Amino acid sequence: MRGIGWAALAALGFAGVLSGCSVGAAEEPAGGIDNIRLINAADDPANWITHGGTYAEQRFSPLDQINRENVSGLGLAWFADMDTARGQEATPLVMDGKLYVTSAWSKVFAFDAATGKTLWSYDPEVPGETGVKACCDVVNRGLAAWGDTLFLGTLDGRLVALDRNTGKVVWEKVTVDQSKSYTITGAPRVIDGKVLIGNGGAEFGVRGYIAAYDAKDGHELWRFYTVPGDDGDDAPEYLKAAQSTWSGDALSGEDGIGGGGTVWDSMAYDPDLDLLYIGVGNGSPWNRAYRSPGADGTGEGDNLYLSSIVAIRPDTGEYVWHYQTTPGETWDFTATQHIILANMKIGGRDRKVLMQAPKNGYFYVLDRATGEFISAEPYIPLNWSTGMSADGRPQMNPETRIDITGKPALVMPGPLGGHNWHPMAYDPGENLVYIPAFEAAMLYSPEANWKPDRARGFNIGYDLGAGDLPPDLGIRREVQGTIKGRLVAWDPVAQKPRWTVEHPGPWNGGVLATGGGLVFQGNSGSDFAAYNSATGDRLWRFAAQTGVVAPPITYSVDGEQYVAVLAGWGGAFALSVDGELIDNMRPVRNISRLLVFKLGGKEQLPAEPDFALTPLDPPPSRATAATIELGRTKYARYCAVCHAPGAVGSTELPDLRRSGALDNQKAWVQIVHGGALEGNGMASFAQSLSESEVEAIRQYVIKRANEDKAMEAQRARTRTAAR
Repeated sequence: MRGIGWAALAALGFAGVLSGCSVGAAEEPAGGIDNIRLINAADDPANWITHGGTYAEQRFSPLDQINRENVSGLGLAWFADMDTARGQEATPLVMDGKLYVTSAWSKVFAFDAATGKTLWSYDPEVPGETGVKACCDVVNRGLAAWGDTLFLGTLDGRLVALDRNTGKVVWEKVTVDQSKSYTITGAPRVIDGKVLIGNGGAEFGVRGYIAAYDAKDGHELWRFYTVPGDDGDDAPEYLKAAQSTWSGDALSGEDGIGGGGTVWDSMAYDPDLDLLYIGVGNGSPWNRAYRSPGADGTGEGDNLYLSSIVAIRPDTGEYVWHYQTTPGETWDFTATQHIILANMKIGGRDRKVLMQAPKNGYFYVLDRATGEFISAEPYIPLNWSTGMSADGRPQMNPETRIDITGKPALVMPGPLGGHNWHPMAYDPGENLVYIPAFEAAMLYSPEANWKPDRARGFNIGYDLGAGDLPPDLGIRREVQGTIKGRLVAWDPVAQKPRWTVEHPGPWNGGVLATGGGLVFQGNSGSDFAAYNSATGDRLWRFAAQTGVVAPPITYSVDGEQYVAVLAGWGGAFALSVDGELIDNMRPVRNISRLLVFKLGGKEQLPAEPDFALTPLDPPPSRATAATIELGRTKYARYCAVCHAPGAVGSTELPDLRRSGALDNQKAWVQIVHGGALEGNGMASFAQSLSESEVEAIRQYVIKRANEDKAMEAQRARTRTAAR
């Protein structure tokens, strides 16, 4: 089925699904952060008042007290331990000498930005069982500010307004249907008194949208859905236009599967054009053959507005234009990655551009006024596409269209993408975009006779257990061998890298660029480092004792410049990838801390605790092959998202191969079926799995643990023989 043209859709110009009204400018707040400060945030480098530093989301600060010549003297000024041992992904905000940051489980902390003195904290008390609704850890990426109020999106779907001076709740609003697997991990934005927030949950079967709420009281002003639903004749024109790009009736009725398209992270805003740019996520399920089936049982249609950049009016939610990065996406190739706005000369013309490096591996430059495609080139190796047409439509490699062939394929990039949520940075002086890029392929294997499960489990239409055996050979080894990480300085005009830094591990952190000629970034090797922005030479490093994936910021208090970053290993990669098979990557422990640096800082971290994995010591594997295969399929569907495909474990959540309940059938059933550890995030799976299926999963994990124990013994013998 052919899609409709971008120009035609841009001409529609109809409003989104409105659940209220909001026309004209909002009343300016009495104090604190207002329109003037937000629009002119670039002129106030002492503070960091919105998620990306400015509405353009460049994550560039002109502060240059810390620079190439003196960065070697950077030292720890102060640190603060977080009270969770889960992934840390937040960008702090700094306003008038105070620093505000979120941590895992949607908690908020306020500090004196110069001394680290704790001012207040807030815990929204997200129910532990919400953890099973989150695809990629119980993370939170930050706050928004308006007036003297902070705005927080909680994992269980609430929008909470907090008094910035006290941390007291001003109001809170439930923004999602909490009976479904919606979550919020992204940071809100505020435009003209409207708080904007999306949500996640596409892997579990929901319909994506972004909504605006009145900053004064939380009243919903408008809602913009990203995929068609049961709106019928009441649907706005942009959704009616999108309906022809979907096939079948999978989105409608009581059995509808949602469609996905969640707006779970990126936003940017151009106040001159009055356009809000949002990134739209993947399909639900991933496999288009189930999500949008054609008459022949294969996937069909572009499926708008999945994997798209969409421009809308922030006052009303009116659709203006869109560009789809991956038509008919079937690989979890979201376009929710960081969006940057900039002005530059391209082809002899001054252009107002929008830039994005989404998961699919192409770096895009678009005209942000019209959505016109300017250019795109791969920033990592990829095999799902053979090139880009002149109008900006990727040409598909038919061997990787699993939704059409129905056959497994090793695809680069995999669902972690060539670039994930980790923010990029743009240095206008160097005219370079710094991309935290990585390579990670995946074997996509269609799950036979897939049906959605609304209670629990990963609703993606692929078998996450495919290729996990044998443990040290075959496709598992091949997939892990593709994993690499790097920092890429990308020239958006020439569409090629100027320099690249290889990292010891793939899941490298978000980026900050400064007027001191520096680029700051953490990585999975537990380093936080500064690089020369022109050459990529590393000029300074700090041993953070844990992986650093969150993006840094910089600010100044009383004329002294600081650099702050939230450290704490976690997120999708930490939960899902077998680090034991990745060259040059040792297991990384989560130690969650806020680290703040200044020139001449003398503070010291406590001694790093010893960390070694407990040797595998599973009970013997005696189950039948049929039982183990049943356990494998159920584990892949319900367990792999948190405990990793192939039961390879992680250092953040319990490694089931090393679980104390592994040799105790009763305890195992009480946990998985009975919900004995619900308060810790391990909710009951009784609605989805029978007790016999739970036991089959245990037997599968026992089998896997014995295989990996034998693999470890063989490696030890090999190392001994090599000495």
